Amino acid sequence: MMSKKTTDIVAYITWIGLIVALLVGDRQGSRFHMNQALVIWLVGSVGSFLPVIWVVTSILCFICWVMGLVYAVRGEEKEVPILGKIKLLH
Repeated sequence: MMSKKTTDIVAYITWIGLIVALLVGDRQGSRFHMNQALVIWLVGSVGSFLPVIWVVTSILCFICWVMGLVYAVRGEEKEVPILGKIKLLH
């Protein structure tokens, strides 16, 4: 099993990282970052199918992804802008 910090970081590294974090990571301790990573990946994926808002969605998701990854590396549980309020994992 991965440590909480490792799980937090891995969750932001592609879809595969998120799946690995969900399967073998510290699911209880890392729920906050796994939720944020999931929301960022889902919004980015859905936004890529909508050409009108693709650019805005891509920029928003990239900024949120970088911020989330930096927070995970620092060991902080701060919400990313806009998307951080969405809770999919409880």
